[in-house]
Amino acid sequence: TDPACPDPAAAQLDSAEDFEVLEEDEDDLSEPPPLEDVVRAREDRQPSGQGPGGTAEDPQEWLDVLGNGLLKKKTLVPGQGVESRPQKGQEVTVRLRAALEDGSVVEEHPRLTFTLGDGDVLQALDLSVQLLQMGETALITSDAKYCYGTQGRSPNIPPSAALTLEVELLEARDAPDLELLSGKEKIDLANRKRERGNFYYQQADYVLAINSYDIALKVISSSSKVDFTPDEEAELLDVKVKCLNNLAASLLKLDHYEAALKSCNLVLEHQPGNIKALFRKGKVLAQQGEYREAIPILKAALKLEPSNKTIHAELSKLVKKHADQKTVETEMYKKMLGNPSAGSAPVKCKDKLSWSIPWKWLFGATAIALGGVALSVVIAARN
Repeated sequence: TDPACPDPAAAQLDSAEDFEVLEEDEDDLSEPPPLEDVVRAREDRQPSGQGPGGTAEDPQEWLDVLGNGLLKKKTLVPGQGVESRPQKGQEVTVRLRAALEDGSVVEEHPRLTFTLGDGDVLQALDLSVQLLQMGETALITSDAKYCYGTQGRSPNIPPSAALTLEVELLEARDAPDLELLSGKEKIDLANRKRERGNFYYQQADYVLAINSYDIALKVISSSSKVDFTPDEEAELLDVKVKCLNNLAASLLKLDHYEAALKSCNLVLEHQPGNIKALFRKGKVLAQQGEYREAIPILKAALKLEPSNKTIHAELSKLVKKHADQKTVETEMYKKMLGNPSAGSAPVKCKDKLSWSIPWKWLFGATAIALGGVALSVVIAARN
């Protein structure tokens, strides 16, 4: 199986059931250092021109690529010098042999080509190849975190399996000019990036999934000097809609509600009756507490697909939450306005109105102020 291709199960993300409510995962989704910083991180840890331990670099010495002990590289055959290292964004071709800790070979490719830094292949490979010199052969040992994670890959890679990669850098060249790609070439490239995003989504690595979908969308929206047929234009739009829908699903997993809402709205601009986009937009609004706006959107989705149990369940849940919200608000208003006893003298309508309006206004202004403070805190925390 090509490590650049997703698990077959990932295809479900674009199926009719891709908006099923999935179990929330608690996996560590922390992002590794950006690829362009890997070399800098290495140089920060050791003097220029020296290897680990402060001595001249020995081909037999291990290099801790990320500084956490989970990804290491050892040169077996030296290359053509530091200046021959490939750059992020280039297309590289490598010879790859991957094995489990017991020596069982699980992947072997005489010539594997991918775009460096795009996440097209295992993170262990993507992060390490930037440190290879042209013609260099290296041994890479990687924790499961940078390979197939806690899920593994059926049938030959168990869950949480560490891998050892033997990699030789064969070629590095500039990526093709997107403006000169034919319609079919652009469609194929965008689909490869999208499918890689599906793979990361199934692995619960939503940060990398978002990255792959974003790259696919950039490919689709890039200008072109080549004329496309109407069928190619239609197929590109179809890929774009799939990417935006799956991007919204990934953003929802990370609680990036505004960005997810924007993705849903972009889909609905092209396809107002897209059930997945309607469902996810309803979910985003519900997560933001906007039940009044979410309910009619989910009703519209249900009208398009009345037999969908997922939409039924979500809509029922929101209707109940909305009813509970209105009950709480009513009780809160009563407490704020006071609850006169039965023996008290009746309050004139004029007096009641003069009190109710300022209190309601004050409550709304307070809620807005608190919401603004909370949003500032969330933004600051994420930054």
